[in-house]
Amino acid sequence: MTTVQTPVEGPVRTPTGSTKKTAHLVGWLFVITYVTSIAAKFVFYPPLFDTDYITGSGEDGRVTWGALSEMILIIANIGTAVALFSLLRRVHENLALAFVTARVMESVFIAVGILSVLTIVTLRQDDLGAADTASLTVVGDALTALQEWTFALGPGFVVGVGNGIILGYLMYRSRLVPRGMAMLGLVGGPLICLSGAAVMLGLIEAGSTWHNLAVVPEFFWELSLGIYLIVKGFRPTRYTEVDA
Repeated sequence: MTTVQTPVEGPVRTPTGSTKKTAHLVGWLFVITYVTSIAAKFVFYPPLFDTDYITGSGEDGRVTWGALSEMILIIANIGTAVALFSLLRRVHENLALAFVTARVMESVFIAVGILSVLTIVTLRQDDLGAADTASLTVVGDALTALQEWTFALGPGFVVGVGNGIILGYLMYRSRLVPRGMAMLGLVGGPLICLSGAAVMLGLIEAGSTWHNLAVVPEFFWELSLGIYLIVKGFRPTRYTEVDA
């Protein structure tokens, strides 16, 4: 294999074919998380929040596609962590396991949100003759609120811990990607956690200007990471000397 000289790590081998495949896989999985999460939130789910969905005519097909999109999101979420684990454990095994755990916990919140959405669709479709409109509206509002909180606590809080702080630190320490890029995660992670906590405490509103601004560094961290891994792969360091 060829030898690459780095100023800090010393002579190291270029990433193996297996490591390059891992990088490309993780990059594409991150892109999939972007496409599916954005599609669900801004394309498929709006009818749930714009009207009294459970007692109205509804757009069940559109909303169900949103639920399916989030199911794919869960698969991609966990896939990123599992695919990275064998490489990240060389950097810090406990933190690598913590990243997998955080990714799974984020997916649990998303799954609860999916169940609430599908329950709304089912109740709207069923013939609940004896149930009055007011009761259905209360149930629908409760399930919609549950879905919103799962988003606030999963993608809006746990992501800051897992993708931001933990993954950002592991990438910064290992130099598997440029450190300037990894700093976006180290900055964006705490900001998402703080803004998520502020939403929980009622200090700011979800979707407000301050809340949206806090998400920006994390947004670009994950997006840049996915694109970088697809185009460049992992940088050569001592962590890429053997097959991942």
